[in-house]
Amino acid sequence: MNRKLDDCIVFNNIDVDFNDIKQLIYSKQPIRLGENAAKRIVDCRNYLDNKLSATGGLFYGINTGFGFLQNVAINHDQTEELQSNLIQSHACGLGTTVPDEIVRLMLLFKIKSLSFGHSGVQLETVQRLIDFYNNDVLPVVYTQGSLGASGDLAPLSHLCLPLLGLGKVKYKGEIIEAKEVLEILELTPLHLKSKEGLALINGTQFMSSYGLFCLNKANELLKWCDAITAISLDAFDGSIQPFNPAIHKIRSHEGQVETAQTILEHLKGSEIAESDKKQVQDPYSFRCVPQVHGASKDTFHFVLNTFIKEVNSVTDNPNIFPDEDLILSGGNFHGQPLALGLDYLAMAIAEIGNISERRTFQLLSGQRGLPLFLIKNPGLHSGFMIPQYTAAGIVSENKQLCTPASVDSITSSNGQEDHVSMGANAATKCLRVLDNVEKVLAIELMSAAQALEFRRPHKSSPFLESIVADFRKVVSFNDADRILHVDMISSISFLRTYFAKYFK
Repeated sequence: MNRKLDDCIVFNNIDVDFNDIKQLIYSKQPIRLGENAAKRIVDCRNYLDNKLSATGGLFYGINTGFGFLQNVAINHDQTEELQSNLIQSHACGLGTTVPDEIVRLMLLFKIKSLSFGHSGVQLETVQRLIDFYNNDVLPVVYTQGSLGASGDLAPLSHLCLPLLGLGKVKYKGEIIEAKEVLEILELTPLHLKSKEGLALINGTQFMSSYGLFCLNKANELLKWCDAITAISLDAFDGSIQPFNPAIHKIRSHEGQVETAQTILEHLKGSEIAESDKKQVQDPYSFRCVPQVHGASKDTFHFVLNTFIKEVNSVTDNPNIFPDEDLILSGGNFHGQPLALGLDYLAMAIAEIGNISERRTFQLLSGQRGLPLFLIKNPGLHSGFMIPQYTAAGIVSENKQLCTPASVDSITSSNGQEDHVSMGANAATKCLRVLDNVEKVLAIELMSAAQALEFRRPHKSSPFLESIVADFRKVVSFNDADRILHVDMISSISFLRTYFAKYFK
């Protein structure tokens, strides 16, 4: 994307990758436009101005109305009002507010898309978006309102209202009027030129921002699920035979091969894993981990490729090609690739939760020398009985959430927009699925750490024992019934806090 200069990330016409995006999510480094990107933006705007002066032709959204009103010509002296009206009339979001991290990504990806110089915006407009990003001015955006087809119209309208001094923003932890933050930063509201309003709100930045945020979270959960599985395997006194490379060589799906290898690496040096086993086979939730986790990982990589391509694309309409002397109206704003990808990712990560809950169930079952419900005096104490209920309820909720949004469509704009992706709905429910899976994995970790204590004095691997030791700093061994809600919340927090220590 972008070379780093004076601790500032420079946006030029170079693609971003997943590592770039993760860096921007966590570091909050400032950004600026490179000379090449700035030149392309200016050249495209100049071309559009000259084109409009030299011809009396109609260009969609530039000197016409929008959607079904495409054939209504707009006078030249009304083009600024047209763009301002567009953003205000389309700011129709409802629902909960979009998380701050995702709003930051929306700003980032909108800047990136405009920087390619095919959108006809003023340099000043892109710079103002950069000012918001660098000063952590986060427009208040709502989760409901986009059909994921004509771009994310409603969410992006709320994102861009503050450019005009309208709407609300979150600044230094408080929700304030946009005009107030402009005064604080000594900025004036922008006056949009032709095409700019459409360039700002046509695009897939709501869907793509949710997607990359979800992919980053999925990446973390996929790493945790292997480590937690390895702890559960030793706690259950399971066999490592199903992870032998010979098995996976003859069914060589990349995710499957990688998962088997990772589990063996996590268990390296475990005296429990290396001990003789009485059972011939383990339940599928242990034995088929490479096949199940691996399939989800392969899906993750497929979806990641789709979204990385998307954030390195121009997704507004119409598109302007100064070098070819073309202004073309098309459909790059349609979110179908993202809707399908988000549905696929939600299903893949939900399966990680499904198999995790099954391992928790097995750990509580009183098998393999473990006490029933992992408590010393079952009956008087219920032990870990009910956290499994919670996990079961959550995985069933995920099954309901995994009904694909992308198979749905509804007609809008008086029939002009007659097929939509519903990618925005896919995006918001995908995040709900991932948050749910995080809870299920946290319950498995809590159960596995408890069960492992009943294997003492035998030990697991140094790597896994270090995780358990850190976990015990936040969740102690359970000798008797207590309020396990507190332990579950602490376990969720552990997954978030300790990820960077154990995984790159």
